[in-house]
Amino acid sequence: METDPLTRESLSYPPTHWIPASSADYTVSRRPASYPVELVVVHVTQETFPDAVKIFQDPASRVSAHYMVASADGYVGQFVREKDIAWHAGNWDYNTRSIGIEHEGWIDRPEYFTDALYRASARLTAAVCDRYGIPKTREHIIGHSEVPGSTHTDPGPHWDWDRYLRLVTGGGSFTAGG
Repeated sequence: METDPLTRESLSYPPTHWIPASSADYTVSRRPASYPVELVVVHVTQETFPDAVKIFQDPASRVSAHYMVASADGYVGQFVREKDIAWHAGNWDYNTRSIGIEHEGWIDRPEYFTDALYRASARLTAAVCDRYGIPKTREHIIGHSEVPGSTHTDPGPHWDWDRYLRLVTGGGSFTAGG
C-alpha cells in the first residue's frame, strides 16, 4: 500500500527535531496536492544555529526554512512542515515548489562545512528527493544563489557540490571515514 507523502513525512529519515518557526513566517498549504515539490534549495545561514532559530521564531522576520543542519554534529532541526511553504528563496514560485535547507555557517568560512554537516544534509536531501520523486541532480538541488532574482550568494564558493551530490546519490559512504 502506497503511503501518502504527507503521512510519510513523519516517518522521514534522518530523524529531525521539531522547532516551529513563527506562523507569521510561512504559508500554510497542502503540498504536494496544492503545489508540486520539485526542488531542494541549499542555503547557508550567515548565523549560528541558535541565532538562526531566533530569526525563524521572530514573527517580524518574515523568513523561514523547512530544515536547518548544525555544523558541529549534523543535528537537524525542522522549522516548517514540508506540506507548508517556507519563505526561504525570495521567489514565491520557487518557495511553492521547493524544500529549503539551511546550513549553519558563513559562505566565507569553510570550516563550518564539516563532514557531519555534509553527511546529515545529504541524508536529508536524499530522503526529500525520494519522498517527492525529485531527481538527485544539480538541476533539482540548487543553491540559493541560483534562484531567479536572488540577491544572495549562498551556499558560496566553498560549498563542495561534487562531494554533496555524491553523498546524496549514494556514491559516497554515509559511514564515518567512508
